[in-house]
Amino acid sequence: MPASADDLLRLLELEDLDVDLFRGIQPETTRQRVFGGQVAAQALVAGARSVDAAFAQHSLHSYFLRPGDTSVPIIYDVERIRDGRSFATRRVVARQHGRAIYYLTANYQRAEDGLDHQDVMPDVPGPDEGFPMADLARRSSERAGDDWDREWSALDIRHLGTTAQGLTPDPAHPAQARIWVRVNGDVGDDPLTHLAAFTYASDLTLLGAALVPHGIDITSSRLMPASLDHTIWFHRPFRADQWWLYDQVSPSASGGRGLALARVFTEDGTLVATVAQEGLIRLRNEE
Repeated sequence: MPASADDLLRLLELEDLDVDLFRGIQPETTRQRVFGGQVAAQALVAGARSVDAAFAQHSLHSYFLRPGDTSVPIIYDVERIRDGRSFATRRVVARQHGRAIYYLTANYQRAEDGLDHQDVMPDVPGPDEGFPMADLARRSSERAGDDWDREWSALDIRHLGTTAQGLTPDPAHPAQARIWVRVNGDVGDDPLTHLAAFTYASDLTLLGAALVPHGIDITSSRLMPASLDHTIWFHRPFRADQWWLYDQVSPSASGGRGLALARVFTEDGTLVATVAQEGLIRLRNEE
């Protein structure tokens, strides 16, 4: 996976093959399948390449269909669904070996003024008081910490706690997790790059929130985890290389699936995005 912010930026630089047809590279990784955040971020970039610069992305809705192969590039095919005066819509299919592995539908809006309100950011410690995720991984084993450093060094993540440990218990929400996140380096000034870098990071920890009440870690050998779908609503502009709070809650788990929602706040308390994901959290047959 990207070892630095520069590596992440290279991952987001798609190759133009034809009109609305792109190819995304693969990073070096020991993972057996493509990270969902990678294919979502690359698909976001592909869709935006076909939209007039006057329109900004405000949402994406997507499904992970098949595991991605880390040994070959991914082809992104963009379909121009609609171009209106205020909104535009694109559909992107990601393919490998002639089969679809991911579908994304994205919507874009021309900037306009309107009614404005937002939730208040929860009262939480700042990033400097959070616990680095690599150090948290090393509490399990030195190998786990080394794996984290190798695969996720492009991101700076500070763990604040969960309802199981570190957060004040909330009877209304038994499954909560909070972290501070930023890209670990300068991303530049292109707003699209910041949205793509955020999308990449947004897939990393959500399913873990659904496991909090059950005392199971996302890396447990007892678990078969996989992202099934992923949705983001972008509310206000922000930089992915500056701290943002990922305030995650899982309202439900059932049928081998867990649902997680997250509000995203900048350090000054601005609500900039909302994320939703359902994923597979199937327990393996111990036999």
